[in-house]
Amino acid sequence: MYKLIAIDIDDTLLTDEHTVTPGTKEALTAAMEQGVFVTLATGRMFPSAKKIAHQIALNVPIITYQGSSVKTLLDEQVLYERFVPQTAAELLMQYCEEHNIHVQLYTDDVIYVKEDNQKARDYSKLANIPFVVEPDLKTLIKRPTAKMLMIDDPARLDEVAADLAPLIGDQAHITKSKPHFLEVTHKEGTKGHAIAFMAQHIGCSLDEVIAIGDSWNDHEMIETAGLGVAMGNAVQKLKDIAQYVTKTNNDEGVRHVIEKFILQTV
Repeated sequence: MYKLIAIDIDDTLLTDEHTVTPGTKEALTAAMEQGVFVTLATGRMFPSAKKIAHQIALNVPIITYQGSSVKTLLDEQVLYERFVPQTAAELLMQYCEEHNIHVQLYTDDVIYVKEDNQKARDYSKLANIPFVVEPDLKTLIKRPTAKMLMIDDPARLDEVAADLAPLIGDQAHITKSKPHFLEVTHKEGTKGHAIAFMAQHIGCSLDEVIAIGDSWNDHEMIETAGLGVAMGNAVQKLKDIAQYVTKTNNDEGVRHVIEKFILQTV
């Protein structure tokens, strides 16, 4: 019945130890052997997600930058791409400077930061990708930017999101991927838009799509897919709109979904 599964990476596919369990890998392989397209749908940048994709032997295009990019793994051909609108990017950069907010730019698959600090280092370690220091981010912002990410205290980012809504909300998509990560992309740079594109690309209907996630930035794909699944460790808002709530990321929630809805062994 289902032909496409789109899976978030952090706190969904990966355990808290940032690994994919052997049982989950086996389930993913079994699904692919049945002809199901398995893809990743993540806020991570392509080079970071690509490392995870290789761990589970994927060979289909993957969704990265919150849905701003769909790119093939083998030859890195871009199938779908959206950038932060120029005006919104400039307004956001100005806001971050005035309010002393740490912001990162994602341009040409490179993370750019204004300075080497602990926020940049912690993110780099999480993503397993180095960052590049560019003191003049204002000049860099003139180039196509897939995503802009702010890192700060969760409560402060809630205030920032409220400030940004009237400033750039009509031009850009604003979402949280983690409590301390606030991300800005193109209006069509969402996981919902990206899985709709992927379904069309492989020739299946949205009713034949399963989407699995844990954070609020997953809600567009949870709402778009025929079967929207929230992890057991998901934020409550996501659980409230999901059609099914699976086990946690540490209890092989993704494996459970595949075994229940694809392999039908549980």
